[in-house]
Amino acid sequence: MADFGLGSLGPAGSLAAAGALSQSAEKYVNNLISAVDTTCLKLTGKMDEEIYTEFRNYFPDMSVAAVTEDELKSEEAKSKWRPFCNKFEGKVEDFNYGTLLRLRSDQDYSEENSCIVPRIQFYAMEIARNREGHNLAVWKKTKEEKGTTEDTAQEQS
Repeated sequence: MADFGLGSLGPAGSLAAAGALSQSAEKYVNNLISAVDTTCLKLTGKMDEEIYTEFRNYFPDMSVAAVTEDELKSEEAKSKWRPFCNKFEGKVEDFNYGTLLRLRSDQDYSEENSCIVPRIQFYAMEIARNREGHNLAVWKKTKEEKGTTEDTAQEQS
């Protein structure tokens, strides 16, 4: 597994990469998990089932609601994640491409709540969060906010 620190890209490259990752993260939250019941959401189409099954085979007791960077990126964690991630080389496009992951599923992306992980690690965590109901908090929060906004708009009419 590669190290996905952006510092090696230099200041301009780091800024560009961070911007691209941020846009993808914003789309994920705004267009997907806040818009639909995430328990039915498929992130990869055909590969979700295999990714989830393998993830739970490798990490049966891992809580996906809230994780730390150490659980994902420490040397000990890398030695556990590497065999899982490498299973998807050639199966999942750009499986090792750096992707932003929320550390806590009940919060939006922020500097404190994000870290860069390989795409397959993002898929594993987010597919598990979707299937296990952890991402429902974001969807419900958005529905409540829209309901409040709609109620306020109707009152002002």
